[in-house]
Amino acid sequence: MTARCSSRYRLFVAKDEHKFSCAHMTLFPDGTKERLHGHNYRVGAALEMQEGFLDFARVKSALATLCEELREHLLMPSQSAAVRVLSQDEISTEFSVCGKRYVIPSDELLWLPMQNVVVEGLAEYLWGRIAQHLRAEFEQAGVGWLEVTVTEAPGQGARFRADPRKGG
Repeated sequence: MTARCSSRYRLFVAKDEHKFSCAHMTLFPDGTKERLHGHNYRVGAALEMQEGFLDFARVKSALATLCEELREHLLMPSQSAAVRVLSQDEISTEFSVCGKRYVIPSDELLWLPMQNVVVEGLAEYLWGRIAQHLRAEFEQAGVGWLEVTVTEAPGQGARFRADPRKGG
């Protein structure tokens, strides 16, 4: 039986400033990949709670900080067998993906702890970062569910929803 939050309130934050532009490439199970390309991602968060008070400013600040961290980077999965780092220093990183070689300035590359940089993975990653950052506030306010939405185009994206008290 699944535990449920009998919510009375559903709060949400999805402001125009909660966005980031970056590049990525989707890796497919058959060993192929998409070409390197970019998106203008938008991020929103919703949470459910029975009683209590949660300061929207803290949620907005967490979203803004995360978007700033991701903005204008090439996002790469650190847990993919298809990606191999060939050399890396503070100036540049050389890596291969599905047999293609890339060299990029190290400060423009961001390795994310996932197997594939897709909206589903980004939603779960951002959910974890927000849940970790706001854990004390969520516990105090009685937050039973946190949902993070990431869209890569109008009408196209993913949501990750879980109980932050249980770690996702």
